[in-house]
Amino acid sequence: MMSVDKPPEPDRWSHLYGARRRVIACATVIEEMLPFLPAEVPYEVLDFGLHLKPQDLKRVLQDKIDEASQAADVILLGYGLCSMAVVGLRATTATIVTSRSDDCIAIFLGSCDAYRQQVGKEPGTYYLTKGWIEVGDTPFSEYERLVEKYGVAKADRMIQLTLKNYTRLAFINTGQYEIEHYRDYARQTSAKFKLRYEEIDGSPALVKKLIAGPWDKEFVVVSPGETITYEMFTR
Repeated sequence: MMSVDKPPEPDRWSHLYGARRRVIACATVIEEMLPFLPAEVPYEVLDFGLHLKPQDLKRVLQDKIDEASQAADVILLGYGLCSMAVVGLRATTATIVTSRSDDCIAIFLGSCDAYRQQVGKEPGTYYLTKGWIEVGDTPFSEYERLVEKYGVAKADRMIQLTLKNYTRLAFINTGQYEIEHYRDYARQTSAKFKLRYEEIDGSPALVKKLIAGPWDKEFVVVSPGETITYEMFTR
């Protein structure tokens, strides 16, 4: 008996891909989204420093979602789970879409599978992208402030504690911008802090799908009135 292939399941979100959308993104992620963002889709950028206090990030995100819901049918979040900051978020009248990832590294690499492969290959890795370098919110940029405040000797001890579990600095080349300046920074930083340098090819695949679909297993999608839960990220 010949086997009959099952027809593909219908895309339950396809009717929303052309709906009114609004982007709310971290300052590091928006760098990767802008090359693919249609001119008619408005966006708002939030300070990367909010990650230091996830409850503050959650509060600001909810405020921005409430505001965006007045003029958008779909709210695209340029975030992952981000220390549980997105758990509990909801929109009364709009659909929320966000990456089903722990943080934005998977977004830069193009998939959650790509991130898991990197973690399995070398867990002690600190990642850099243009966005992280630009916002200057890394242990490497913090080191200069520590030197000013405490002197070189104490700053060295403090940075060694911060980086004690890291052996590799990986620069993610997403191919969306002039690379040499950022590549040079990453190389010099790895040498300065005695981390092995490696360059990894990123991918815009996840960003493109976030903006235009399909919203497959890589995404958490919550309908109007539904609340984002932690379990949605572990399915």
